[in-house]
Amino acid sequence: MNIADLRKSYEKAELSESASHADPLKQFEQWLQEAIRSEVPEPNAMTLATVGPDLRPSTRVVLIKGFDERGIVWYTNYQSRKGRELAGNPFAALQFHWVELERVVRIEGVVEKVSDEESDAYFHSRPLDSRIGAWASPQSEVIESRSVLVANAAKYGAQFLLRPPRPPHWGGYRLKPEQWQFWQGRKSRLHDRLRYTAQAEGGWLRERLAP
Repeated sequence: MNIADLRKSYEKAELSESASHADPLKQFEQWLQEAIRSEVPEPNAMTLATVGPDLRPSTRVVLIKGFDERGIVWYTNYQSRKGRELAGNPFAALQFHWVELERVVRIEGVVEKVSDEESDAYFHSRPLDSRIGAWASPQSEVIESRSVLVANAAKYGAQFLLRPPRPPHWGGYRLKPEQWQFWQGRKSRLHDRLRYTAQAEGGWLRERLAP
C-alpha cells in the first residue's frame, strides 16, 4: 500500500468557542478526563520537544504526573539529553495526541525544576523497581549491552534494599504554559483549532486558527 493513500475522515466531535472553556487549563482537564474515561491507550503520554545548543530540536515521550495552575509536571533524569538541553534552553513544547478521540493538545512555555520536596514525594510513591531503575540507568549515555543495566540494578538493589533514596540527578520539571492549542479533527480537513495565549495583564486570549 502507498502510504500517501492512507486517509481518515475525522467526524467524532467538534470544538467551538461557545462550548469550550475560557480557561485553557479547564479545557485541558476536561479533555484529559474524557481520554481517561474513554480508555484510550496511555492517555497520560505526551511528546516533549526541547532544543539543544546546536539549535537542533529533539523529541521523546514522557508521562504527565500532575498539573495545576502552575503548570504541567513530569519526572526524569536531569543528566539525560532532555535535561541537558533544558539546562541550556529552558523553553519546551508538549503535545498530547489522543488518536481515538481525534484530538491534539499542544502546550508551549518555560520550564523549571520542581522543588526537592515535590520530587522526593513523587519518587517515594513509585514502585521499588522504578526507584532502583532511576539509579541503574545512566540515561542517554552509551552502554555496551543490556547486561550493564541488569548489573547496575542488582548492585543498587543490594545497596539500598527496600529504601533507595532519590538520586540527586533525578527529579521533576514543570512547564508553565504561555500558549495552548486545542485541535479537534473535522470532516474534509476543516478541523477546529483554538489557540490560547497568555496575556501580560492576566487571563488568556482565545483565537481560532485555520487548520
